[in-house]
Amino acid sequence: QVQLVESGGGLVQSGGSLRLSCAASGIIFADYIMNWYRQAPGKQRELVASIVSSGNINYADNVKGRFTISYDNAKNAVYLQMSSLKPEDTAVYYCNGHHPYYFNQNYWGQGTQVTVSS
Repeated sequence: QVQLVESGGGLVQSGGSLRLSCAASGIIFADYIMNWYRQAPGKQRELVASIVSSGNINYADNVKGRFTISYDNAKNAVYLQMSSLKPEDTAVYYCNGHHPYYFNQNYWGQGTQVTVSS
């Protein structure tokens, strides 16, 4: 059974930092594209950052220079270091893993709330 479990969310002041973690089980981490998405109230879910085991990384324009995605193969975990947080970063953040070839292998965590106060 595949499980993605996020942790590290919370309440932080504008300009602060948080580090989100996603522990994956039931998948071979290196075979998947690992993503962080977020969804703010009343808005669509948006892709924040992606990483693959080859090291290829992509960020949404609105987080470039502030967020850093990384992974630890040994721990089968992916992280999102968020700095210079803004109130508009407030959202539920979701970890996602999907296989690049087997499209039905698309897995989500339960989400973790990040709230940035002004």
